[in-house]
Amino acid sequence: MIVWKRACRSARPSTRPLSSRRCLSQRTLDGLERPVQSYISTSRDPYLNLSIEHFLLQKSAPESTILFLYINRPSIILGRNQNPWLEVNLALLNASGHDELETEPPGLGIVDLVRRRSGGGTVFHDEGNVNWTVICPSKDFTRDKHAEMVVRALRTCSVDRARVNVRHDIVLDQGEHALCTDPEDTHSTPYQLAEADAIRPLKVSGSAYKLTRQRALHHGTCLLSSPNLNIIPDYLHSPAKPYMTARGVESVSSPVGNILLTNERFIAAVQEQFAKLYGAVDDAKDVGDEWREHSPVCKGYDELKVTDLPTTI
Repeated sequence: MIVWKRACRSARPSTRPLSSRRCLSQRTLDGLERPVQSYISTSRDPYLNLSIEHFLLQKSAPESTILFLYINRPSIILGRNQNPWLEVNLALLNASGHDELETEPPGLGIVDLVRRRSGGGTVFHDEGNVNWTVICPSKDFTRDKHAEMVVRALRTCSVDRARVNVRHDIVLDQGEHALCTDPEDTHSTPYQLAEADAIRPLKVSGSAYKLTRQRALHHGTCLLSSPNLNIIPDYLHSPAKPYMTARGVESVSSPVGNILLTNERFIAAVQEQFAKLYGAVDDAKDVGDEWREHSPVCKGYDELKVTDLPTTI
């Protein structure tokens, strides 16, 4: 029997008095015209963070460049063209359905299921994963440019095994020190071995993109200290997949691992490399729940919440 439920209901209208609501100031909105901008979210709500990201893409000045960093509570983020039945163990997402499972669930409780507006594969977010976004003019965009920026940030934190692979993901090489390479080369490390002897690198950051006529958005994950690595496969393995054929983009499985950096150190390193790449930038602006009261962000939030994605089988 198949039971369909909405992943989440639309948020109810705020019951707080108007006088107590925090709204975006005109100064904040005027800041969207600055040539270089940086934001850090104080929210762990994936619906809000993805809505703020989309708002920045749509409303910032066409020639501006933006860095946005955020951390989500446990959630599964689908690419816009993916089929959840093929990508996710939907039964695990609804804590109320645990009595129907044949095996003990991993114990995370309810995990949000969100379909983002960009392409790419399905990823698992939690508090040990920092998400980074760069928005820039389309004419300045390449698929490696900002992944390379993140690799340079990791190398300043002594993560010298990090590199960008041919799929534009960031991986950690696992071989023994064997080569002499240019330290400025973000696509190779001294730990790469001959293909016949190679140990598969660990994927630590995947990428997805959204391109418009004037703007380009590149966002990625970065696994730093996730406590859930051992159970992520439980969520990202669909028991229905062997029995289904369907349209949509399938994820490419890769071994993953933690970098073992604190969120704070990673964020500071990425901010530093972003400033080097694009010039002086004001201190990062904190964004959070007050953006939920801004009408365009609220609209995007409600659109993500009303997805009719199934959460139990």
